[in-house]
Amino acid sequence: QVQLVESGGDLVQPGGSLRLSCVASGFTFRVHAIGWFRQAPGKEREGVSCINSSGGTIDYADSVKGRFTISRDNRKNTVYLEMNSLKPEDTATYYCATRPNYCSGSGNQYNYWGQGTQVTVSS
Repeated sequence: QVQLVESGGDLVQPGGSLRLSCVASGFTFRVHAIGWFRQAPGKEREGVSCINSSGGTIDYADSVKGRFTISRDNRKNTVYLEMNSLKPEDTATYYCATRPNYCSGSGNQYNYWGQGTQVTVSS
């Protein structure tokens, strides 16, 4: 069955860095886009970044541009989200999700989701 497993979340101080991983199984990874989303308590889910099946990238959140970098390794069925210069407002549960080929800005367009990994930015 399709599985997406996120990892790498942690408690980090403002200005710190984390790398999140999303390991996929149960489908043909190389022809699927992977998106990262986040949701903080009391807030709506927000698209963070996405990488399509060919490796092109689309950033959705202006607040992360220049700080976050998405990449994929098709040999390992893994997508990474490198997060630098973290801010308290980055605190959220981060989810990866998948859909065929191309990215979408709408989470409703993604077929499968992981369970999430918690990122907390606090001193």
